[in-house]
Amino acid sequence: MKVHMAEAVLQVNQLRFAWPGATQDCIDIPALSVDRGDTVFLHGPSGCGKSTLLSLLAGVLLPQSGHVALLGTPWNQLRATARDQWRVDHVGYIFQQFNLLPYLSALDNAILPCRFSQQRLRAALQQAGSVDAAAQTWLSNMDLDSSLWNKPAPRLSVGQQQRVAAARALIGTPDLVIADEPTSARDEERRNAFLDVLLQACTQAGSALVMVSHDPRMASRFSRQISLPTLNRAQRSSEGVA
Repeated sequence: MKVHMAEAVLQVNQLRFAWPGATQDCIDIPALSVDRGDTVFLHGPSGCGKSTLLSLLAGVLLPQSGHVALLGTPWNQLRATARDQWRVDHVGYIFQQFNLLPYLSALDNAILPCRFSQQRLRAALQQAGSVDAAAQTWLSNMDLDSSLWNKPAPRLSVGQQQRVAAARALIGTPDLVIADEPTSARDEERRNAFLDVLLQACTQAGSALVMVSHDPRMASRFSRQISLPTLNRAQRSSEGVA
């Protein structure tokens, strides 16, 4: 079981990022810290850089200057293979486009992090006794009927694929869960049920959660709410705000 300590999971310092060919930064954040157990709701209008920031936090993108450190290790100090391993060991990512492997079943997609991370595998075995049982528990928690567990991902609806993506992110209790619009394909009842499971899982594991959503009705359920246009100096500059 993880020790629940007040420690920084994520630290951002003087982070600047611009897409290739761009004339100005799209991300310019002086500082941000996310502690173990924090639940952070990141909001802002479309096009303000929310998904880009999540990719920087997860080490999928690297900044031109400054750094993002996960558990004290800056992403840009790791080689590509070490960065990939650090990510799968410590980050559960619910992608906006799900990124499920089409040739795998729902169950095998949910298990995937445990195939690449001994740390996530050990946690899953400790919790459920077997990796299959751990994946089945998370798929059940996500309200995915057992009749769908062995279906290949392309045969699932958008909402069903979203639930599989969430189960995959949560298996093995990663230190950080990043969620990019994870409730966009859900009605209000299912959205609230999903949030219940997500927040409870992160609380029990002591995981930090950073979630992006355009739906402000969910903000009050998080310990912190951050407006990216306010935090991001690049956004303020583009709008002519001092």
